[in-house]
Order: sequence, then C-alpha cells, then structure tokens
Amino acid sequence: MSHHVAIVLAAGAGRKFFPYNLIRNKCAFPIGNESLVARNVRLLRELGFSQIVVVVGHEEASIRAALHPLGTQDLLFVRQPSSTPGTVPATLAALAASPQEAHSFLVVYGDIVVSLEDLRATWQLHTKQGATASTLCSLVKEGLVQDWIGCNLQGERAQGGNTLERIEGHSVDMLYRLAGVYAFGREVLPYLENAPSVMTHVRIGGMPPLESELAEVFANLLDRRADVGAIETKHPSADVDKCWNIFDGFNAILQERTAQLTESYIAPTACISDGAEIGGNIYVEEGATIGNRVVIEGNAWIGKNTRVINGAILQQGVMVGADTRISDYCLVNGRTSIGNNCIVGHGGEMDGIMLDGSYVYHYSEIFGVLGLAVDIGAATVCGTLRFDDGDTIHRLRGRRELPKTGANATYFGDYSRTGVNVITQPGVKIGTYSCVGAGVVLYEDVPDRKLLLLKQDTVTRDWGPERYGW
Repeated sequence: MSHHVAIVLAAGAGRKFFPYNLIRNKCAFPIGNESLVARNVRLLRELGFSQIVVVVGHEEASIRAALHPLGTQDLLFVRQPSSTPGTVPATLAALAASPQEAHSFLVVYGDIVVSLEDLRATWQLHTKQGATASTLCSLVKEGLVQDWIGCNLQGERAQGGNTLERIEGHSVDMLYRLAGVYAFGREVLPYLENAPSVMTHVRIGGMPPLESELAEVFANLLDRRADVGAIETKHPSADVDKCWNIFDGFNAILQERTAQLTESYIAPTACISDGAEIGGNIYVEEGATIGNRVVIEGNAWIGKNTRVINGAILQQGVMVGADTRISDYCLVNGRTSIGNNCIVGHGGEMDGIMLDGSYVYHYSEIFGVLGLAVDIGAATVCGTLRFDDGDTIHRLRGRRELPKTGANATYFGDYSRTGVNVITQPGVKIGTYSCVGAGVVLYEDVPDRKLLLLKQDTVTRDWGPERYGW
C-alpha cells in the first residue's frame, strides 16, 4: 500500500483536557494501558498502511515516547506550523512530507477511540466503493449534539455506506457527530489548499475560532455536490476531548476487549491459587499471581508480574497493567483500569482509571481518574452523590458543562498528592503538581502547581490532675 498514506493528527494543545494536559499531549494519554495515539497507529498498521505520518506540536516528546515501544521505522514525524492552527494546516504539512506517488489518504485524529472495523469501512468507502471522500460519523445518543461538529446523513449510497448530507459546527440541528476519521484522494487537495481560516458552516452567532478545520473542507465538498460518503459507527467510539471523556474511551475499549475474550488464557509462568474464586474469563500474563482468598467476579485482564493477593476483590471488567500489587482485602470496582507499577492495598477502594505509579490504600475510597504517580493519603474519600441526587455542572473555559459520564468523579492531575483524611466533593479537579493538605474538604478545582492547606483555629487551656480532684 505504498501509494496510500495514513496521517495521525497529534499536535493540538488540548486546552480542555485539564488536569491532564500539562505534562503531555492529550493524544499520549493512556486508556486501558495503551496511549490513544499508540492505539490508533497500531490499528492503522493492522489495516495495512506501511507509511504513517504523525503530525506533532504541543508536547511532541510525549507523543514520541508513547510510540517508541511500537517501533517507529514506518513513522514520519512532521511538526505542524505554529503560525497556522487547525486540522487543515496539520494535514497539509503531512501531505507535503508524503511520497509524491500517494493518491489516497486516511486522516485519523490522535485522540479518538474507534474500532478497526469502522476504520476499515471508512477507508474502503473511498478506495473501493468510489466515494470522492468519506468520513466516520457517530450518532449522538447522550449529551448535547452542539458539543461537537455535527452532521446529518441523507440515505444509503448505491455503492455502499451513506451519503453525507450536511455538516455544521456545534449545531442543535444535527443528529450525528464527526468521529475524527477522513478519507480522500488527491483531487481534494485544492479544497485543502484553499480552505478558509475559520469554519463558515455554523449557525448564526456560532462564533467559530480562527482555526482551519477539515470539517469545513468536507462541508465545501458537499456544497459543490461532490460524492461524500459516510460510515456510521457500528462499534463503541469516543472522542477524548475533556477529562470526563476518558470514561467514554475506556468503556469503548472495555467492550471491545470483552468481546475478544471468549475464553480464559493463563500464561505458563502465571500462578493461580486453588483458594481463589474466579468467575468469567480471565487473561493472565507471564509471571502474574492470583493468590489465596482473592475474588474475581467477572472478566479481568492481569498484566505481567502483577500480584493480586490476600483477599483482594475485583468486580466485573477490570484491566490491570504490569508489576502492580492489588492486595489485602481491597476492592476494585467493576469497569476499572489500573496501570503499571501501581498499588491498591489494605482496605482501599478504587473505581475508575488509575495511571502508572499511583497508590491507593489505608481505607481510601476513590472514584475518578488518577494521573501518573498520584499519592493518595490515608483515608482520602471521594464524594460521589450530591444532596440533590443530581450530576455536577462543570465550568470549562467559562462554559457550563454537564457530562453524561463522570460528572461526579474526582480528577487527580499527574504527580498530585493528598494528605490524610481529605474529602473531595463530586466533580472537583486537582491540577498537576498540586497538593491538598490533610483534613481539607475540597469543594472547588485546584489549579496546577498549587498547595492547598487547611487553616484552623485552636484553643489552649491549662489542664492536669487538679481537674480530677487531686
């Protein structure tokens, strides 16, 4: 497939991804113990692409580090021009670096979760079913459609797929969102080269930013009655745009992995105690241990050299990385991902996403996302239920946001810490490199690089044996 080129866009600053955007590019965030960008490169290789251009920019080093374990011999890294923001300039930079003989291109946003089957269908709609261009769309079933660049589908094409009817940015009238996958040939290049610097296909008063969007290119193709095809996602997908979208991405990956786990696999060097109680299928890698009194209630994935021992309880759908210890009657709730070199220990409870090197133990109860090497103080507790039984409304860059998943989770930034007996209220975020001191009841977000301490008044009085009649 030397005449076809895949392009992965991984240059954006991810300003809406607080508190996980300070030390990495958003596309390098790991979900299910694989970074988003590495997952997408892996899928493109499975599709047969022998050349992949990765467009980098903000925190380029994190993208390179995330892709290094995969091998980079077939990857070409290109920097996005800093003076021209948007997905069109990023794509043009990749095209300029691509071989001249390439005549078809597949562009994949680096921060999405889509299935191999949906990627393949979008690509084949252009290359084998004759569409001038094609894109992947996802029906918006939850949340607000105006949170996305939306589109509508007209009907089925005679050659396969659907016809894309309309594209509009952040509109209330759309049913689908663009899912971050575009396929097109060289005949589309003039539309890219002459794309406007702002999206014009918006509702009146829509206020688009000064960014040149691939969605606008496809909208212009529709205006000129080009054959623009669309594939509706048949498998779970996610656009990891904001911190709560991490849950959407993990749920999509978990469903995919569950469908693939049709029977248990236990590596020859793994050790499973006869005293463990195991339900469902498990995937246990080399050197891993499942010890006595452990309860695994459903499907689970246990990484290399990880120890699940001494009465630990894992509920349905738990993914655990390598060299991690889960022990001492802790509870890992269902639909949870735990990274490499982590500890969930004595009396701890973990529910959510936990990145490499983080610790939860000593009667802590955590619901949310823990970044890299987060140190949770003893008896730290995440509040999860508001008195009005509702979901937390978040403020993101001045806009009110009401997430449909993860609204009441706590988001701990990379390398953050809590002292003993910290209580976080539903929906708060703690910035990267920040600390929340002992005894704080946290009601508001903490910015990056801050130390929050509890200020208290104390009273000192004389006391002694005389108080007892001596």
